[in-house]
Amino acid sequence: MYLHLGQEVVVRKRDIIGVFDLDNTTVSPHTKGFLGDAEKAGRVEYVSYELPKSFVVCSACRKADRPRQDKIYIAQMAPATLKKRSNRM
Repeated sequence: MYLHLGQEVVVRKRDIIGVFDLDNTTVSPHTKGFLGDAEKAGRVEYVSYELPKSFVVCSACRKADRPRQDKIYIAQMAPATLKKRSNRM
């Protein structure tokens, strides 16, 4: 099954590692560092440039010659909305 994150972005539900609230989690310097490092590495994709409310961490396909690199989606939908969407299927 798939989860629609907004705009034209859809991810497989089995690839989702976690859905996090930006307001609550970015208080921690560890989360800020994680997101900053991921953005520098080019692993962050903005679903929309409107006010972001959540970020979704997804596992990337593993390739034999490269280590796994997770993808982070910054979404304008609240984590509760994404949870409701994922439970409907």
